[in-house]
Amino acid sequence: MKFRILLAGLGLAWLAPFALGQTIPNPITSAVRMVLHNSAQHMIASAKLMPAGKYGYKPTPPQMTFRHLIKHATMANYFFCSRLTGAAMPKAAHGVMAGRPAKAVLIQRLRASYAYCQARFAHATDQGLGNPVHLFGPHPMSRGAGMIIMTNDWTDHYAIAAYYLRLNGILPPTARRHH
Repeated sequence: MKFRILLAGLGLAWLAPFALGQTIPNPITSAVRMVLHNSAQHMIASAKLMPAGKYGYKPTPPQMTFRHLIKHATMANYFFCSRLTGAAMPKAAHGVMAGRPAKAVLIQRLRASYAYCQARFAHATDQGLGNPVHLFGPHPMSRGAGMIIMTNDWTDHYAIAAYYLRLNGILPPTARRHH
């Protein structure tokens, strides 16, 4: 029981059945939901932490601005979550990349894109992980491979956000938990 409490405290409650020798139904989509939850928390917190005046910040000329990163992460959420679940691209995705919206608008859009993904994956199962999906170009890949790419994308977006925050003297969300 103490081990389950420790795992829950670390945000790893999904590992508790393994500790008890049980199997987890739908282990892949369960893991995707966990990574999705963490990504939403970290990216939204990052967007809130960056001052509005720093949304145009980019470390070097070839890199994207923080604003573009938030817009890109928002659009990527809609893209992957619609393609991997067979849902239509929502109207909210249209125009995400256009203009220079204010920080509050960007945060609201980012939050909405994560809510869309959470709704799409809420009841997803591992059935059909081998089914083909078209994500990039004419060649399909398995739905499972697409999910790996999506979770890697979430991790990449947060790594960039954390890097930009640190370069501006701001401790990123995951580093704040330990202080």
